[in-house]
Amino acid sequence: MKPNQIQHFYIPEDQSIYLLASQDAQKIKNWLHLCERELQRLGYRDIELIGKGAYGFAFAGIDSLGHALVFKFTRIDLPQSIHDRLAEEAYMLSQVSHPNVPKCIAFEQVNKQSILVMERAPGIDLEQYSIRYGRISPKMAVSIMLQLLDILTHLHQTTDAREAIIHGDIKPSNLIWDESTQRLSLIDWGSSVFAQTDLHGKLTTHNVLSVMSDDLQTSNARLGDIYFIGDEQLNGALSSPSFDYQGLASTVYALSSAQGARFGYQVITPNSLGLPKMCADLLNALFDTAPEQRLAGALYLQNNLYYLQNTVFREYALEAHIPLIPCYLEDSQREIESVVYSSRKSFLREQDTDIELSVIANDAQFARYYKHYLQGMGNTEKAFIAAVSRLAKYPVVGGLAIRWQANEIFVDSHLTLHCPSLLTAFEQTLNNMITLARAIHREGVFKACLFDAKDTLHISRNVSGVFAKQANQQIPFDLKSLKEVDKSSQHSYFEDGDDPDEQLILPEIMRETIEKMNNIHHAGCIIFEVHQEHLKIHTNLTLFESEKAPLFTSYLERLLQSISFIDDVGISGFMKLPYKDTRRFTQQARIPDAFYPRNIKTI
Repeated sequence: MKPNQIQHFYIPEDQSIYLLASQDAQKIKNWLHLCERELQRLGYRDIELIGKGAYGFAFAGIDSLGHALVFKFTRIDLPQSIHDRLAEEAYMLSQVSHPNVPKCIAFEQVNKQSILVMERAPGIDLEQYSIRYGRISPKMAVSIMLQLLDILTHLHQTTDAREAIIHGDIKPSNLIWDESTQRLSLIDWGSSVFAQTDLHGKLTTHNVLSVMSDDLQTSNARLGDIYFIGDEQLNGALSSPSFDYQGLASTVYALSSAQGARFGYQVITPNSLGLPKMCADLLNALFDTAPEQRLAGALYLQNNLYYLQNTVFREYALEAHIPLIPCYLEDSQREIESVVYSSRKSFLREQDTDIELSVIANDAQFARYYKHYLQGMGNTEKAFIAAVSRLAKYPVVGGLAIRWQANEIFVDSHLTLHCPSLLTAFEQTLNNMITLARAIHREGVFKACLFDAKDTLHISRNVSGVFAKQANQQIPFDLKSLKEVDKSSQHSYFEDGDDPDEQLILPEIMRETIEKMNNIHHAGCIIFEVHQEHLKIHTNLTLFESEKAPLFTSYLERLLQSISFIDDVGISGFMKLPYKDTRRFTQQARIPDAFYPRNIKTI
């Protein structure tokens, strides 16, 4: 089995350290501790890890003068070309001087370790703000748009000192919002480049030799986050200010709708978000499939800031949302690192064919996100997958199953949120997922399990080459009481048959054990992820028949004892919901328009 056959497993962007093999996890922990010690040795204090990605980590700290700084490290085991990119990021940032852009302090390379030191912007990033509070207000949306436009106007100007700059990765997580001052800061310049063309497609350089060179026949663009970039950047067009206007539109849209991507705009339309009509029209233009409409939207933004700046708002309570599916609350002190496992995505694809990769397809993000599980999907299907992914940004466990039939969808779910203060924002995310599902025209089933990564068991092969659990390893489960439920209303592990998207064939003894577990009233999931030398068992199990706890425990122990018979690789997962509580919805292509009132006195 090829490795990329199971790379679709994790939807979250950052794999939890609890999902890594123990050796890999320990290497990262050791490296993080080394970075912290080195920063402390250099005289910095209050060191904390604030970000991680495919290429490295970011720490925050305070210098001897009390200045808040950010230290960006490249993973030391990556190729030199990646370390060079951090140096290029430092250079590009040093070219920018704007009050809403934290300054570059220094770039150093110590023992092959690249380090970029920057000012730290006050506040939290807007992705975290969105996760915490849900949809932002129209007033905040316009404020973000105006402040971003001011930064972009500065970047896109060619001066005597430098060429026009394209940021290339404008998204909520790269925007820091200071609630006390309502001030926005733009960070992360790893995708920034000098512009090759202006908005109209005309070459920006005045150097005749440069115009004739290959440099302007090939894009210098880097791939930003594909959840937010436009088609031009995705397809490797020459770098242009249009890249950043697409990022602006995607960001304002995602924050105003409590989504994690731009793809849902055809269903949850800009017209439906309660924005002033002018703002909605601008987003519609920038999302348009016709290049001339996108250009018109960007030019309108450039030339009509006066109207946005003079938009008047009035504070008022937003209309309360009605949750479309239930969510249960548990106010526990447990810190949960949620992970989504989803399968049966194949029916969401519009085509089952390899797409031709762009000139920037060797970028790590492209390979990680697009190629492996968004490839071949339509925009609404991508938006649905992104909405499911967003669930795992909350401390939530449980499962859901969505069945599409002719003109209707049926949803079974049981989700428990472990932080009641996040309920409103989480319900908005759930509603978005259902709204997007209602706009998909397929017949099939989609399942998703949410589990705590901290409960994952890691098992390696022993000297005999078979998987063998350690003496202290057990599959955990919770014990809870549940009101009497008709046995016939329980969900079964096997009611939907085998999953065509799962490749692992479990030994018969394990299948028989799971069938016996199926007869005990419980809920949750158990997922086996088998690599050549490493086995992971992901679980989220709750038992409702306390008197059967010894029997249930014996079945789980038998499963662990039986892993030595596994001789296949891949994934096999089983999900069981406590009872049937099916919610039924008609299909709906898009939601109704809702603009901010033209006359605020009517509010």
